[in-house]
Amino acid sequence: MSTNVHLTPALEKFAKDCVTEGRYNNVSEVVRSGLRLLQEAEERRRFMAMLEAIEAEIDRGEFVTHDEMMAELDAIIEAAE
Repeated sequence: MSTNVHLTPALEKFAKDCVTEGRYNNVSEVVRSGLRLLQEAEERRRFMAMLEAIEAEIDRGEFVTHDEMMAELDAIIEAAE
């Protein structure tokens, strides 16, 4: 898949410098690396948001213990038999 990306002069210089320094083979690799970092940051952000939501539920008492969950599952299984 071919996509054109327009960089600011400063970003273009940075990308070309990365290639010149031998850190990447071409500018496309530099852009892909940056996009991977952005993707990882987004995944971390979503994960942290989920953790915060879980912590808020725990703080509000909106959880069940393992033993409570197992007892509830046992009751469901027993009722189905």
